[in-house]
Amino acid sequence: MTVLLREAIGDRLRRTRTYQQRTLREVSRAARVSLGYLSEVERGRKEASSELLASICGALELPLDELLVRVAGDVGPGFLPQVPDTVPDELVDTASSGEQRPAATPSNRTEDGRLVMTTGDGMSGLRLGQVHPPAGGRTAGRRSVIGAAA
Repeated sequence: MTVLLREAIGDRLRRTRTYQQRTLREVSRAARVSLGYLSEVERGRKEASSELLASICGALELPLDELLVRVAGDVGPGFLPQVPDTVPDELVDTASSGEQRPAATPSNRTEDGRLVMTTGDGMSGLRLGQVHPPAGGRTAGRRSVIGAAA
């Protein structure tokens, strides 16, 4: 059965709201959206605009990008790439010594100057985190983590 995007978004919004033990009325007031319309969005009956989603996410204190990542995991788990359990030969550095060792640690790497860490046991426990150093350039910084779907 195909899951519609609006249904997956609505389901994730409802789960977030109920996890926070908040009522439709509380969230609709904070988001400045009618209670009936918010209910329709949560049930997947109405497709929310990006502005409306941003307002609802703001009321739930849920970053819009986090909502979208979680929804992507909900609707597309069959499209996850297969991850090999061995290190490919091109990632093994043998030039410096006779022993083989990974040239890059698969669990820690940098992207655009940010350290990206992956931890977990297989794909089911995958957690991604980014460490953002403060302006002074020190390594202790703010860490944001995207967890597996609840």
